[in-house]
Amino acid sequence: MLEVINLTKYYAGIPAIKDVNFTVRPGEVLGYLGPNGSGKTTTVSIAIGLIQASAGTVRFDGRDVQEDLVAFRRRVGYVPEEPHLYSFLSGREYLQLTGRLRQLSERALNRKIDGLLELLAIGSAADLSISAYSKGMKQKILISAALLSDPDLLIFDEPLSGLDVTTAIMFRHLVATLAARGKTVLYSSHVLEVVEKICSRVVVLYRGRVVANDSVEHLRDLMALESLEEVFSQLVEERDPEATAREIVEVLSAQ
Repeated sequence: MLEVINLTKYYAGIPAIKDVNFTVRPGEVLGYLGPNGSGKTTTVSIAIGLIQASAGTVRFDGRDVQEDLVAFRRRVGYVPEEPHLYSFLSGREYLQLTGRLRQLSERALNRKIDGLLELLAIGSAADLSISAYSKGMKQKILISAALLSDPDLLIFDEPLSGLDVTTAIMFRHLVATLAARGKTVLYSSHVLEVVEKICSRVVVLYRGRVVANDSVEHLRDLMALESLEEVFSQLVEERDPEATAREIVEVLSAQ
């Protein structure tokens, strides 16, 4: 179980997040939502130990992750929004490096790599330099790397970025299947349609603070709205998005 407790992070005295609390249990997919600049990536970065919180704690299975970050990271699979990879390596070499750092046996590692590359339809490019890959291909390598060690905790930050429609649909099913196997999944995204379909609960962050933490169905019922998109708009939008769109078009058509 992943527990985020009173998490706060200041930059130059300004809070990026403030008193953020939520829990993700095994077998659960928690959607983590918020507009750009709301603090989602800051939360994720603290959760995986990339940066330290100004206050608060992240616990996994009851233990503060900062007590032994190396041991904790062995149990985590992380897909960041931007594919920062070693571009001089091939896709296969990158996955081999990842697996060896995770101390997988060569036999198991090569079998997993072959299977993942084939199933994600990038087997033909496996031995090409990553510098030649499209954004979607790089994203597939990141997803493969996150899954290689069969981790207990999976953290996805905009994982569909750059993926084609077919792969995106498959990925939705993959997340649900991983959760059904008892994995703990934190899913940060702007794609509300996907979050509504695969997440059992959602946390909505606005200006660094949690403004909602509940099931999608309960939020819709409480606010008497039909979709998560409408709930999200009511919680975080200060302006009517439809009216703003009209105003933009009017500005563009000005003579």
